[in-house]
Amino acid sequence: MRLVLLASTLALAVPGSAAPPDPIAPLFAADQGDTRAVLLLVDGRPVAKRYAAGYSDSNRFISWSMAKSVTALLVGELVADGKLQLDAPAPVAEWRNDARRNITLRQLLHMSSGLRHIEVGQPIENSDTNQVLFVSGTGDMATRAIARPLAFRPGTHFNYDSLTSIILAEIVTRALTDSRDPHVRARAYRDFAEARLFRPAGVTSAFLEFDGAGTQIGGSLIHMSLDDWGRMGRLLVDGKGPDGTQLVAPEWLAFLKTPAPTNPRYGGHVWLSPNGLVSMRGHLGQFVFTGAGGGHSVVLVRLGNTREDRLEAITPTFEQIAARALPPA
Repeated sequence: MRLVLLASTLALAVPGSAAPPDPIAPLFAADQGDTRAVLLLVDGRPVAKRYAAGYSDSNRFISWSMAKSVTALLVGELVADGKLQLDAPAPVAEWRNDARRNITLRQLLHMSSGLRHIEVGQPIENSDTNQVLFVSGTGDMATRAIARPLAFRPGTHFNYDSLTSIILAEIVTRALTDSRDPHVRARAYRDFAEARLFRPAGVTSAFLEFDGAGTQIGGSLIHMSLDDWGRMGRLLVDGKGPDGTQLVAPEWLAFLKTPAPTNPRYGGHVWLSPNGLVSMRGHLGQFVFTGAGGGHSVVLVRLGNTREDRLEAITPTFEQIAARALPPA
């Protein structure tokens, strides 16, 4: 069984015998880009873990767009509490008097809101995302994201963009507090994330970034240690904490992992692979691949700094290593 072979990489080699192969070694090959940290978990236990020179357990690693999946998990907590509804119009007061009032939470999570958001512009600095994150929109990102008009009828067109996730983070914040004080808003969001996700999941290193208005930058900027990204991956597998407590409702996980009508490779702010893997993915090659089958589970975390034009060629290696860690169906 492949699972047993992988688990054996943690055991001491028998004297005189060849050392078992390192399942994550291919991810540190020169042709795989700048890999900085990798963790492989099977059934929640570490099978292999490795850092590039200069990195260690002391580092927090940036999420980039892996933050989108964390935002979706927080939205799910408010849906479970009855404070948000998946198929009701999104509670965005600024949209009440025009066609955007029909945009639902489901459509935002599926990246099919129809809003005119440009993730990658020409030149790249002219994209909506870069302008909001790094140039003229940093003081109040959600206001800029919410103000964009419709380009398509909601629910008809897939358009991946980070501003949609900022809108979702703003919706979460407004559900938690009526305050407009940036410090109060940021504290409410941070406390909610800690109480409902991070602390119960055993995550201790999470650092969330906020804009000048106190909105969490939910599409891009969360930082965690390698082990804590592994814990978030475990949460995406079955929604359970280390002690077996159900932290994320099974029906919410099922929604996240169901293909969007507008893109079969995308669910509710997570990516879906043909081989059944579910993943968080971020700019420059941040990945948390998760899978389950035959009573077993796998989580593969890869963190690094790889040019976007190289990622398409090397991503299959990541997927293959994660998929091979599960026994055949």
